[in-house]
Amino acid sequence: MLKTTLHLYDWVHYYEKMLYDNALLVRAYLHAWQVTKEPAFRRIVEETLGFVQREMTHEQGGFYSSLDADSEGVEGKFYVWTLDEIRATLKEGAEFFEAAYGVSSKGNWEGRTVLQRALDDSSLAARFKLDPETVPTKLAESHSRLLAVQSQRVRPGTDDKIITAWNGLMLAAFAEAARVIDSDDLGRRYRTVAIRNAEFLVTSLRPNGRLRRSWRDGKTTNAVFLEDYAALILGLLELYQTDFDNKWFTSAVELADEMIEKFSDPDGSFFDTPHDGESPLIRPKDIADNATPSGNALACEALLKLAAFTDDGRYRDLAEQTLTIASESALRYPLGFARWLSAAEYAQGKTNQVAVLGEVESLGRLLKVIRAEYRPGIVTAASVFPPEKEAPTLLQGRGLVDGKATAYVCEGFVCQQPTNDPETLANQLSR
Repeated sequence: MLKTTLHLYDWVHYYEKMLYDNALLVRAYLHAWQVTKEPAFRRIVEETLGFVQREMTHEQGGFYSSLDADSEGVEGKFYVWTLDEIRATLKEGAEFFEAAYGVSSKGNWEGRTVLQRALDDSSLAARFKLDPETVPTKLAESHSRLLAVQSQRVRPGTDDKIITAWNGLMLAAFAEAARVIDSDDLGRRYRTVAIRNAEFLVTSLRPNGRLRRSWRDGKTTNAVFLEDYAALILGLLELYQTDFDNKWFTSAVELADEMIEKFSDPDGSFFDTPHDGESPLIRPKDIADNATPSGNALACEALLKLAAFTDDGRYRDLAEQTLTIASESALRYPLGFARWLSAAEYAQGKTNQVAVLGEVESLGRLLKVIRAEYRPGIVTAASVFPPEKEAPTLLQGRGLVDGKATAYVCEGFVCQQPTNDPETLANQLSR
């Protein structure tokens, strides 16, 4: 599936920009890169996050909702290219770029070209007798020159609303990329973006302690929905697992408790609207995944992860009750319930909980082992020793082995022998 959609990536990247699409795309390709180490998957992650940071980020840290496809009344004009424009911009490098993207005089969109990769890095290297490692650099140089020209065009309109749910999804993408991309510079950049976004969301989108749906020019709406709470909780938990700042974890717990109080259906699962919001005749409960994941599916996933951090059976019980409402539909129409299936796999599979404690300088080598592989069924908590009382329950009551940074690999809060040896930790995680 990802190999097929790889050819659609540049269409998404250069043409129409919805924040939630980019957030979901990034995490899918980030996971694919972790599993396969395919350079093209990583390229998609880096270029998409770079685009969001450059084009869709408010100066205060929130992410805009979308960019229009139209400019000057013409669909796609800002994003597409003619062969002559490519050659005038890249000059001697044009032939290489044309081959990479299949650029021709006919184009692939009404006589112009939406840039879609036609040849992968290895094929380009073979055709032009280059070292494959030099291909990304040559393409990056061409992209930079094209972006400079593109920046002189009339820009498409921006929907500059900052929507909590969509920002939560993108926050999770930046936070996860920050800890798994093996580049110190990119890791720091993504972490900075994620932290600024989280700070904006928990302050500007939560005036007077009440979460809101959207923000624009300093004003928030009064409305809020289940997906806003659930997506933000998930984003904050991803950020906690990146920088291990307890304030993100405590904010996630506070929001989860509010979500349960405001949205719970006594018969199980959650309504999409809060009990103290506007009072329609029927409170909706849309369980199917649509353009964005179902609020109930996101809430289920968030509660499962919180249960793994806190050992709070209430969270686990609510998540399992919520799963039942979609079970029959998910079996019949799985493509419409993908996020539910992901939550169900998490609930039924082996969930490793990893607690790491020690001095800041010595935690890194253990965390590096945890982050070296794609581990979908895992939550990680880390702290200097001893942990603060606000830290997750997973960290509490655990000591150090020989006074050194120590990792505990657990399942259901039952732990294997604690270790400070990276190789032993890797073996424990693979069991």
